[in-house]
Amino acid sequence: MGRVTYENPQRPHHRGLLRARSVWVPVIVLTLIQVGGTRVAGRHQPDRTDLDALGYVLLLAGPAMLLFRRRQPVAVAAGTAAVTLLYIVLGYPYGPVFLAMVVAFFSAVASGHRRAVLIIAALTYAAHILVGTWLYQWLPPSGDRRVSWTEVSGVGAWLLAVLAAAELFRVRREQIARDRRERAEAERRKVDEERLRIARELHDVLAHSISVINVQAGVALALMDKRPEQARTALTTIKAASKEALGEVRQVLGTLRAPGEAPRSPAPGLDRLPELVEQATVAGLAADVAIEGDRVPLSPGTDLAAFRIVQEALTNIMRHSGSRTARIRLTYRPDAVEVLVDDDGPAVAGGETGGGNGLVGMRERAGALGGNVSAGPRGDGGFRVRAVLPLAARAEDGDPGTTDQSCAWGPMQQPGPQGPHDPPRPPGPPGSSLRTGLSSAKERP
Repeated sequence: MGRVTYENPQRPHHRGLLRARSVWVPVIVLTLIQVGGTRVAGRHQPDRTDLDALGYVLLLAGPAMLLFRRRQPVAVAAGTAAVTLLYIVLGYPYGPVFLAMVVAFFSAVASGHRRAVLIIAALTYAAHILVGTWLYQWLPPSGDRRVSWTEVSGVGAWLLAVLAAAELFRVRREQIARDRRERAEAERRKVDEERLRIARELHDVLAHSISVINVQAGVALALMDKRPEQARTALTTIKAASKEALGEVRQVLGTLRAPGEAPRSPAPGLDRLPELVEQATVAGLAADVAIEGDRVPLSPGTDLAAFRIVQEALTNIMRHSGSRTARIRLTYRPDAVEVLVDDDGPAVAGGETGGGNGLVGMRERAGALGGNVSAGPRGDGGFRVRAVLPLAARAEDGDPGTTDQSCAWGPMQQPGPQGPHDPPRPPGPPGSSLRTGLSSAKERP
């Protein structure tokens, strides 16, 4: 039975009601203040014209226009300025009659119409000067006096303060909106980076493990009847590779279910390079590992990136190269570690020599750490992957100037007899070479 979902049909209605309240409530409050305050102030101004029906209409007209301030901010600013000026010209009492005009100016400036508001304010101020210094003789109330230039200057200063406050309001509003957008973009970028990280991890884990499983499955099928013991060995390798892949996939997916929790097992690093080489050897790829320079502890990010780059390079050799040998060289520099993986080729028929998701993932890993990756065919027909990763952090304990033998390959122990089924040994002193595979490789300088 399909799943039935229910959505509240009143939700859009509630949203519209909230938007209407945000428009109506401020207007009602402003109307009460403007009308009530002016009426109270008029009782103490006997020389002004008493409020009549027209006066109340003008007091109500300004707040009523504010209902349209978001749709027509410039028209509302001009209209409120006009009715306010008309109210003053007709000689009605002073009071909080300018509130509607101030709110209209703020809304228009915040909407980006600063120039239009400046023009409206200048025309209103000029008309006020004209009425107060000349036209007052023919306008109500009778016996009105001429406005002094001190009062004119005070009105001008007040108007400039209103415009400055409106501009500050606009700047602050834009800054808040910009900060909100930047936070939203940062969150989206963080989510995208995490998605890419998980995609890289899954690709590297699955591509390598499935390549090993594919090779060993072919071996098992070919030897099932004639050499069942070797087929059993191939099936054992398949079981181990699939188990390891499932464990790493669970670890990656576990970060999705509980983002704040630490992983149950540490991320792989170069300390697991011998296991990686052994898997390649079982799959039929002889790998030679050489280390140059003094090994130093790597930061977790650099350690993981170096391991994944080697893993992806070996996977590409098994899938796309006819060569059954690979050379891995790790070079420790004072400020970076260089990873070099070579094979002698040639590319298999129909195979790709680069440009897949694996190479893209390598570059993304290195780029996130400030390093770089280059990959391409060599002149002699082989293929090379080269990565340079910065030493982002060193171990806090220990002398950085000395070589820590346990930093990348585990604690050094006295070697015992090497059994035929034992895993490859850790390398010896710096500069030595680890030789594994179906055939021995010559030691490199």
